[in-house]
Amino acid sequence: MTTEIRRGSARFTERFRGRVTHHSFSFGEHYDPDRLRLGPMVCHDDHLLARGQGFESHRHSGLEIVTWVVSGALEHTGPEGSVVLEPGSVAVLHTGAGVEHAEIAVAPQTRFVQVWLTADEDAPEQPSYDVRPVDLDAAEGSLVEVAQVAGATFSAARLDTGEKLLIHGGALTHVYVATGALLRSSLAQPLAAGDAFVFTDESAHQVTAAVPTDLLVWTLPQA
Repeated sequence: MTTEIRRGSARFTERFRGRVTHHSFSFGEHYDPDRLRLGPMVCHDDHLLARGQGFESHRHSGLEIVTWVVSGALEHTGPEGSVVLEPGSVAVLHTGAGVEHAEIAVAPQTRFVQVWLTADEDAPEQPSYDVRPVDLDAAEGSLVEVAQVAGATFSAARLDTGEKLLIHGGALTHVYVATGALLRSSLAQPLAAGDAFVFTDESAHQVTAAVPTDLLVWTLPQA
């Protein structure tokens, strides 16, 4: 049973013209033996893009890719055509045996969080892409289940200042502060946007928002 605080300032950061990416796990040339994966989660990236910037057509296979737009708008182009993602929806790309896709910002400034998970062995080989609406405002103060992929559950919550949220434990739980901040608690000093909790075999924990805050919560099976 452990609780780990992962500060956003400790992430590997890539900077290019029109793009800043914060990697929570080893990625590309950056290798951190203590940050290889968390259960099936092998990538947790926070991207900030200028209009027209992003990722031109590239290929993936054997992954479930979940995209959450925090602000702005992101155009996703794949075999099914083009879809513009905005806050209030989640996109799940099942890459199957292989798929080409591109992601380009179509707003002056776009921020999105993207998670890659290794696909189950019995996952279908045919790629698929699904966009689902998510209304956090209607359930303010509660966790809203957003998606289930690769044996993991993705939930999100929108908290007002001073609002509390009980986060249930499990084998592995990753709690990411997407916006806002959490007050100091028995778990840690205050957490700001970009910081995360990782709970391993923990019971439920309560957190309190210091300001209006969005949390992204993954409940994961052990690797």
